[in-house]
Amino acid sequence: MFPPITLEILVLALGFILLLAESFSQSTSKRSLAKSAVFCLAWIFALSFFVTSAPANPEPGSFWNFYSADPVSMVFKRIALLTTMAVLVMALEYEKVLAKNIPSAREGAGTGEFFILPLFTCSGLMLLASAVDLVMAFAALELVTISFYVMVAYMRGSHASLEAGVKYLILGALSTGFFVYGITWIFGLTGETHFTKIALKLASLQGSDTAILFALVLVLVGLGFKVAAVPFQSWVPDVYQGAPTPVTAFLSVGSKAAGFLLLLRVLEPFLGVASIAHKILLVLSVLAGATLIFGNLAALPQNNLKRLLAYSSVGHAGYLLMAVACVGVAPSALGSVGATVGFYLFAYLLMTLLSFLVLTIATQHTKGEEIQHFNGLSKRSPFLAFALLVAMSSLAGVPLTAGFYGKFLVFAQAVNASQWTLIALGTVTVGAGFYFYLRVVAAMYWAEPADASPIQVSGLSKMIIVLLVAGIFVFGVNPKPVLSAFQTQQTPLASAH
Repeated sequence: MFPPITLEILVLALGFILLLAESFSQSTSKRSLAKSAVFCLAWIFALSFFVTSAPANPEPGSFWNFYSADPVSMVFKRIALLTTMAVLVMALEYEKVLAKNIPSAREGAGTGEFFILPLFTCSGLMLLASAVDLVMAFAALELVTISFYVMVAYMRGSHASLEAGVKYLILGALSTGFFVYGITWIFGLTGETHFTKIALKLASLQGSDTAILFALVLVLVGLGFKVAAVPFQSWVPDVYQGAPTPVTAFLSVGSKAAGFLLLLRVLEPFLGVASIAHKILLVLSVLAGATLIFGNLAALPQNNLKRLLAYSSVGHAGYLLMAVACVGVAPSALGSVGATVGFYLFAYLLMTLLSFLVLTIATQHTKGEEIQHFNGLSKRSPFLAFALLVAMSSLAGVPLTAGFYGKFLVFAQAVNASQWTLIALGTVTVGAGFYFYLRVVAAMYWAEPADASPIQVSGLSKMIIVLLVAGIFVFGVNPKPVLSAFQTQQTPLASAH
């Protein structure tokens, strides 16, 4: 048995070791770095089942006052490890495109750091999953964000990548300013940064509702950028389209998971203040409705698949916010809001990673990311076409997929909370989603390909695709293992009502 912090230390150490290995390597090909990282992360994932829990009553001032290792945080850590492994496999497929867009670099050269930076993002996500203090959470969140700043603009020879990097840097720095200002207000009101202590102090404050709400609004603005909620989503389409495809996939899953996990933890103390709880839920409901409408309707006219998935990401943030806005009532028979959000994020991880992995492989042969470039993909590679069919079906919410059950849980929470306006908006946007997701399916199966040459898929990519497809169906039919993992302990927001 190992202390839980061992996992983060090992991931960080792996990143530094590979950076040193890359610096002294004489080979132009850096593929061995990515393969080594995947192999080591698989061992760390196995090790995650043999760690001890954090001390129940830590001494004042000890590290364990900032860090928790409850079962829910361990689930998020395993999700971060699996996501990073899938992203590194995508990066291997994307290596040739990456090298072509790095000035003065031979094929394969200059790509080493691109295979290593996701490890630091992974360590940040894992630390964030265990953070029970605002200072620790902010440090972990910035480790994630700074890694993304570099990776988004990594293709220095691509104007689109540089533009995406500048937009993400400027708006990311602005959102960080709001978040830090919110932390300052919270500390000024309570004198604490630990979430449990903040909850106790806020509940005892009298006549400070305006100040408390102002502090929460500042934090919501900062986190709204991370989760791509309207009106803080302006960066999403350009950054998703311009960034390297593996980074887009990681950004879509990692940034959203980090943002919602932190949002759940931050909201809990504020919802304990009875005089303002209804106002907070109203704000969340408005954010959820606006995000649902904008994300799904803006995706309708898109012809670029990465841009379509970008607006789709905004729409899925709306469904997650829809669940969070239902926290004001007792848990339904299907579980708590925290478990619903956790399962939806897990399902979103499976179908988004599958979509971007197929996109990464196919675009090497189709020479473009427009939907028309996927015409006749079923004739060129039935394997890839079926995988993308499963991903699009799950994103749309076709029954027997993980995406369907995730949406079902969200709507069940909304019915339990009598959020009829959000239910109506969600029903309309689900219908819109079927249209723009199935446009991709129609292009693959009903249109003729411009080039009939077959597409080859590497063995490692085939294995990851098969696992993702299996996961979508298995957890769509039997979601109990994932839900049980999030319900082994009271999750954030489970009792904040």
